[in-house]
Amino acid sequence: MSTARHDRETEPDQETPQGQAPEDRPAPAEDRPAPAADQPAPGDGKSPGRRRLRRVLIAVLLALTLPLLTAETALRLNYTSTPAPGTLTRHKDALWLGHAWVDGRKTDADVKALADRLRGTGIRDLYVHSGPLEHDGTLPKSAYKRAGWLIAAVHRELPGVRVQAWLGDVLASEGPYGLHLERAATREAIVESTRGILAAGFEGAHFDLEPLHSGDRDYLSLLDDLRALTRAHHALLSVAAHQIDPLPGFHSFWGTTTGHPKWWSQAYFGQVARRVDQIAVMSYDTMQPLQSLYGGYVAQQTSLALEVTPRTTDLLMGLPFYHENRFGHWAHAETVPAAVRGVRLGLSRTDVGRTRFGVALYVDFAATEDDWTAYRNDWARR
Repeated sequence: MSTARHDRETEPDQETPQGQAPEDRPAPAEDRPAPAADQPAPGDGKSPGRRRLRRVLIAVLLALTLPLLTAETALRLNYTSTPAPGTLTRHKDALWLGHAWVDGRKTDADVKALADRLRGTGIRDLYVHSGPLEHDGTLPKSAYKRAGWLIAAVHRELPGVRVQAWLGDVLASEGPYGLHLERAATREAIVESTRGILAAGFEGAHFDLEPLHSGDRDYLSLLDDLRALTRAHHALLSVAAHQIDPLPGFHSFWGTTTGHPKWWSQAYFGQVARRVDQIAVMSYDTMQPLQSLYGGYVAQQTSLALEVTPRTTDLLMGLPFYHENRFGHWAHAETVPAAVRGVRLGLSRTDVGRTRFGVALYVDFAATEDDWTAYRNDWARR
């Protein structure tokens, strides 16, 4: 998911001539002198070098487009067939909530309305935006000043639903500004910030740090330190994860050509998944122009993630509960019904009986009634 995600974490406050003379016409071909071997034929206008260049360009274009067309065809085929019976909620689902829930804008009435919305669904965890982190890794307590009220209210209205602090920031991986995970002091500050949110009563810490490049060892080191802390507090550690290479090594190709390696290798995804209690794939912002291609993409991502996520880790696939049209995201294509069907197909083909599996809904303040209806009818139905 792009760094634009961090801009969406906080919701709005309430939001030719007709012919030639005979003497001008070309002579019949048999009356014309033959061109020299190294000269272009009359009327050709192109040197042998230019013709060769054109052939090379066509070859390059085909080399680039044929794999893409092949991949898109595969995604369309991936969207076919029928999901297996029982590929429905395992009651491990999650919902990302905006900052208004901890900054004083929400009331008891809002919590009751949220409870009415979620009751009878598969939602088990709420990721409540409680940051962002400062670029040095610190987090002022004023960022989540109403956390205690929210946690108590959720426990009262929705017993068994857990409240986790959603913490994020832009990483300085593609520019000079942001979190520098290569700095030990920054990682230590993030751990201390997590200690603070656990002391405030949150039942887990959910991290969304972007853009996070595949193979980042400093991130893995941070997760190791965070896991030690959360285990000591009997709390959860969860992360929002980048998508997995749809083609082998695609993150390297994309990084070389664009400077932004959006995807993770499947191996790196597995390394992250082994270090956390929950991993939620940001399976949206996929650049797919059609629902069938998007759904096939989600099915592929679900299978790729299932293959490397330990059974001791909850795997959640993101659902797009927002509606934007920009590069990378087409609202008419990235729909909840297409995503849910893709999730069910991937689950059906790869690990139909897996229990530690769910979907994560992004995000509460941009969701429509159609989004909630599709989630209930297609995934959360009993």
